[in-house]
This record gives sequence, C-alpha cells and structure tokens, in this order.
Amino acid sequence: MSELAYSSASQLARLIRAGAVSSRELTELYISRIERYDGDINAVVVRDFDNALAAADAADDALAKGEAAGPLHGVPMTIKESYNIAGLPTTFGQPAQAQNIATDDADVVKRFKSAGAHFMGKTNVPINLADLQSYNEIYGTTSNPWNLERTPGGSSGGSAASLAAAFCGLDSGSDIGGSIRNPAHYCGVYGHKPTWNVVSAHGHWLPGTHTANDLSVVGPMARSSEDLALAMDVIAGPPDIDAAGWSLKLPRPRRGSLADYRVAVWADDEQAPVDASVVNRIGDVAD
Repeated sequence: MSELAYSSASQLARLIRAGAVSSRELTELYISRIERYDGDINAVVVRDFDNALAAADAADDALAKGEAAGPLHGVPMTIKESYNIAGLPTTFGQPAQAQNIATDDADVVKRFKSAGAHFMGKTNVPINLADLQSYNEIYGTTSNPWNLERTPGGSSGGSAASLAAAFCGLDSGSDIGGSIRNPAHYCGVYGHKPTWNVVSAHGHWLPGTHTANDLSVVGPMARSSEDLALAMDVIAGPPDIDAAGWSLKLPRPRRGSLADYRVAVWADDEQAPVDASVVNRIGDVAD
C-alpha cells in the first residue's frame, strides 16, 4: 500500500474510477500515514479526518450510482493553512489569529471540491507566510521528510512535506517570492506559480483583508507535472464574485515540447555566493 500512497493524483483518480481502490481506502491509508509519521515531520497541523472520511464515503456512494463529480473524484488532499476551509482555523501562523475560524471555503477549495476532491487537513506555514522555513508559535516547526534535521522550505513548506511524505494525493500553496517553488525544490516535488490573477485568491486571506497582495498568487503542488496541469484546469478562473463580469481564456501553448524552449541558468551570484559543488551540479543538469 505504500507504493499506492506515492501515486500521483491523476493515477489515484483513474484507480478510483476503475474500482481498483475506493476513496475510503485511500483516505484511510493517508490518515494512517499521517498518524504514524507526522509526529516527527509536523506537516499536517490542522486535521479534519472525520469529515474527510465522510466525504470519501460520499464519493464512493456517488461513483456506485454513476455520479462521479469530476477529474479528482475521491482524491484525498491536504492544503496550505492560509486557505479558508469552513469550520477550520486560518491563522497564517499568527498567534493573534489562533482562534480565527473560517466561515466559508476559499475559491480554490470550492473548485477542488467541485472536481471531486476532499480535504484531510491543512499544512504548516511560517508566520505571515514570510520565510524560507515553516515555523510558527502556534504549530511549531515542520521538518523535511528526507532529513528531519533539514527544513522543507517555506512558506508552503508543510504542503511540500505532506506531498514528499505521501500524506496526500495533491496539495495547493501560495507564492510571492518563491513560496511554492522553494519548498517544492527542497522536498523534491512539483510546484507551479501561475501568472497573477489566473487563479482566484479569494479566501486566501485573514479577516479584515479583502484583497490579496498584487504579487501574491495561489497555485498547485503535486508529485507529478501531470497533476499540476490537471489541477490548473480545475482551479484556473476569475474569483467567483467576478465570474459574471469576465472569464479566463488562455491561448494555446506556442511550443509543443521542452526541446522548443530556451532556459536561462543563473547558477551563481557574487551577492549570494553558491558552493562550487552546487554550481557544478547545476551546470551538469543544464548541459
């Protein structure tokens, strides 16, 4: 079953639809892994297992009736603590917000649910989502699953750690200056920072804040690039409150394969010296 836990969300969705595994079985598998291993990692800091199991049962019942909800039907997820999920705390790691309980789901959460996914819990962040590690006074420190003495990065470090430890099928983070990309790199998973406003950030904020920072975006994190594409298809689009006024229509890609792209490699900088062993390895990859 451990191999199943490391499957991509796309694979899990296909297995569920084929009847090879139930959503309940997958959800129980991930919950058991969280309960067994997360004491050391501390990635999933807000847990909602009872509701997740109920949602899994509902997904299985719907599938038995031929009523699959969407491309992520039955897939168990975790998500960054900064997204609102009704009934769960959203604190951004701020002690002053420890009692802030969301009353509605963020747009991204609604869209994942509409696609058939459900949430087992929320993942750790640094205070104010503003660091390259994931520690705050409410939830403590998250460790990197590959080496517990190392950080998973930040600010979506809990999400990257959850994916790397196979605690979920899919996750979603947020990014201004690397908060998806940095932890994805540290934990060996995939992350995508979308173009600003391609994905609604409604519900990814604290009380009294009605708009997101104009550099901040929300975007998917996963164990495969296929999952990033699938997740973007699910969550891309204007805020629900603006949907009557505009729609998102992205152009088709101008290039068809990786060989068609040019990639800039910035391996070193005198303002932030990089160890020669790292520079050499980056050069090897680029070559």
